[in-house]
Amino acid sequence: MYCTLQGLIDRFGETELLKLTDMNRTGLIDTLRVERTLEDAGQEINTYLAARYDTPIDPAPDILARLCADIARYRLYENRVTEDVRNRYKDAVAMLRDLASGKATLPSATDEPAAPVAGMDVTVTRSRTDRVFTMSTSSYAVTNNLSCSNDARRAVM
Repeated sequence: MYCTLQGLIDRFGETELLKLTDMNRTGLIDTLRVERTLEDAGQEINTYLAARYDTPIDPAPDILARLCADIARYRLYENRVTEDVRNRYKDAVAMLRDLASGKATLPSATDEPAAPVAGMDVTVTRSRTDRVFTMSTSSYAVTNNLSCSNDARRAVM
């Protein structure tokens, strides 16, 4: 499960969850209903992510908790969905589609910056008018617009 009852309370408040789940007017959040809805939201997330990732994602990045919360909240509203809740749900689904298609990627708990390559000291300075640095323009960019060490210049040329 990517989000918890406490996560929903932290994001949307106890009062809102009480209004959405206390059908018997007990004054208590229906935790069983919330847990079921969170499970359903997690399964919806996994349906999208399974196109590119092994699911369920564990450990899950924080973005999945937010997406799960927005999906679960939408489901809890049932036929009383507000425009804000609907928009957040649509945004969550759009993000899941981007993750599934590769337009976006999930951050990993182990993501670290790439280690520098020994002997390749490169300093890049760009302005808005510089050309894009690609294989076809790299020699031009290195010799004309970018400052780099001789080792890096030889590697590109």
